[in-house]
Amino acid sequence: MPAETIIHLYKQHGTYEQCHSELKTDVDLERFPSGTFATNELVLALGSLAYNLLRSIGQDVQSGNDLPVSKNVFRQRLKTVIQHMILFAARMVHHARGRRLSLFRGPPGKTVLSVLFHRYTPT
Repeated sequence: MPAETIIHLYKQHGTYEQCHSELKTDVDLERFPSGTFATNELVLALGSLAYNLLRSIGQDVQSGNDLPVSKNVFRQRLKTVIQHMILFAARMVHHARGRRLSLFRGPPGKTVLSVLFHRYTPT
């Protein structure tokens, strides 16, 4: 293989290692809960779904520049996405045959989270 291809593949290997590390630590899948393969398969599938949703939120926030980051980064870690986008006060309001997400004190990613909520909520 040419040297450029090997360097590109090596950089991608580091990205995959980081994703694997995030899946284990940030989604808390370091140890599987059961000795049964089917149960562990379900836990891994649900963990992968949560990982992909958080990654989608992180990419939307990154493109919108809504998070107060101290430096430009290639991608947000899941821990950062969880801290800034998930762990803040909110409530679901049902009023006049509609639903809306009421966010308190304007978190940094309020607009992005609102757009994502309407994107993934069936009408």
